[in-house]
Amino acid sequence: MTTPITIATRESRLALWQAEHVQARLANELGLTATLLGMTTRGDQILDRTLSKVGGKGLFVKELETALAEGRARLAVHSLKDVPMELPEGFTLAAVLEREDPRDAFVANDYASLAELPEGAVVGSSSLRRVTQLLSIRPDLRVEPLRGNLDTRLRKLDEGGYHAIVLAAAGLKRLGLAHRVRALFEIDQMLPCAGQGALGLEIRADDGELADALAQLVHGPTQLACEAERAVSRALGGSCSLPLAAHARWQGATLCLDAALGHAEQHRSPLLRVRATAEVVDAAAARALGQQAAAQLRDLGAGSYLPG
Repeated sequence: MTTPITIATRESRLALWQAEHVQARLANELGLTATLLGMTTRGDQILDRTLSKVGGKGLFVKELETALAEGRARLAVHSLKDVPMELPEGFTLAAVLEREDPRDAFVANDYASLAELPEGAVVGSSSLRRVTQLLSIRPDLRVEPLRGNLDTRLRKLDEGGYHAIVLAAAGLKRLGLAHRVRALFEIDQMLPCAGQGALGLEIRADDGELADALAQLVHGPTQLACEAERAVSRALGGSCSLPLAAHARWQGATLCLDAALGHAEQHRSPLLRVRATAEVVDAAAARALGQQAAAQLRDLGAGSYLPG
């Protein structure tokens, strides 16, 4: 393949870092030239409402998929956690790259940890997954909406709108902002969302030539782990309106998958949490593991936690 590839990307600083990272890997490992097509998505434009109220995570990828469909780009780079569990017909995830730190980060200027926050402190997050888990640890907190790109969220913290905010550690580390992290939530304390920390490369399903090339960039352990995580959400009808967490870790050849579900409306309800393990050698086995975890959640009463 000698034709230059156009990469569709959002225009936030983090999204551009991710696209440039993929651009460099295409050049260094596959000898492919790529240019970037920066785009503003609906998810970037609507900042006064939570994603669950305006259409979900698909708002961050729709315009990029339109560019793929129209031939203006051949590849779109996404934070995998922002990619809907079901892709529209005609598109496929050609590769998942090695995961960065999947944990959530506690970010504050005056407090070193969640435990140090005063009673009734205001914490910023628009993720229902984070809201339900934060309230399970500290029911006294006021968790207020926080939208915008990473730099905007940090600015809102610095302007005094919040005592603390919770962000994905991966984005902070990728942008050289690890010094803003006061503490990292361990996985057992704050379970990440499916795909957190990983990058997904989306292409048209009929672009076999590019699919074959991108297969060389796949990080197998990350791709299988994320396949299991996304299968949990898919089995439960996962969307931004569902406070669902799922994270898989390798223990030798065994994949250990933790999943947690908060109530979609009553955010102080007890969390439902399960663990499923299996030897996983391919995507089908990973998906089966995710479906097993979803079934365990249903056995615990997940049906009453799902949106009506």
